[in-house]
Amino acid sequence: MYPHLSIHVVAWNSMRFLPDLFKSLSNQTYRDFNILVIDNGSTDGVEAFIREHYPEITILRNARNLGFSGAHNQGIRYALEHWESSSYQNNFVLVTNPDLILSPTFLEILMRDVASHPTVGAFGGKLRRAFGENLTDEALQETIQSDLIDSTGLRAHKNRTFTDRGAGEMDKAQYDESRDVFGISGALVLFRAAALSEIRFKDEFFDEDFFAYREDVDLAWRLQRFGWDARFVPEAVAFHYRGMYSPEKIGIIARIKNRRNKSKLRSYYSNRNQWLLLAKDLPFIDLLFAFVWIVPSEVGRFIYTLLFETKNIRAFIDAIKLSPRMWRKRLWIKKHQKRSAKELRKWFR
Repeated sequence: MYPHLSIHVVAWNSMRFLPDLFKSLSNQTYRDFNILVIDNGSTDGVEAFIREHYPEITILRNARNLGFSGAHNQGIRYALEHWESSSYQNNFVLVTNPDLILSPTFLEILMRDVASHPTVGAFGGKLRRAFGENLTDEALQETIQSDLIDSTGLRAHKNRTFTDRGAGEMDKAQYDESRDVFGISGALVLFRAAALSEIRFKDEFFDEDFFAYREDVDLAWRLQRFGWDARFVPEAVAFHYRGMYSPEKIGIIARIKNRRNKSKLRSYYSNRNQWLLLAKDLPFIDLLFAFVWIVPSEVGRFIYTLLFETKNIRAFIDAIKLSPRMWRKRLWIKKHQKRSAKELRKWFR
């Protein structure tokens, strides 16, 4: 019998992090789950490692990198196909990055919370940041689990940008109250299968046109529009690696070059997907109400890129090219949504 919880990890040359993640999953006090790894064409031995050390884990192997969205959609479809549709309300998918470490009671706490909140489609815990030290020396490698907050849910702003609530703050119990939030960071989020099934567009849950970055915001917005809440549960704690860490023994020049390349790619997807997000999810009435915040923000984004990241100007061109696809999805969402723009406007105050 397929477990009530399916844990999905998308790997792409993630061997630096997977052993710690799998160890933390093995130590969970809640045990009714299976683990599914969707490998996006890794070349660092992920598949061999899993088959040798964790033969109980199921692997879906892709020949190329399908991105965060495409790979997780594969995993979600796989899980839904193994459950009866009548059981979706009580079955769940945990989407997790490979660079996470879960505290032993993380799953137990979240799964205990789901029963009393049937209208919640996404649950999340408190993410703190983890840092690696002495990464080039296997004998001295150490993971620091800090008190620095990574995310306590997604925060929506008037200009229709989104940030991680509490990111960068020291954890002084200021976010220790369970509450509804706009959404949960895609780094680690527990989805109710019934919610995923309802907001599904063809074979997509996460929008595959986004590829990576802001696809979690898009999905959170869609869940809200379909009447599904998101809930932050602070007692469930996990640790998320942040920063450009690498186990390889490379020089400082190579590290800087690697960081710059990743920053350019991140900037491209961040800018492009922000425009895709607005084209797909922003109601016209909200554009009128929030014009004075949205337009200056997006004009500023464009001008900054034009002046300082000229090579990434194509992000906006590509967003315009994808606008017909966003329009089709926008019409489908509008046809099926259950909450009005007015009801959702509370999140942008």
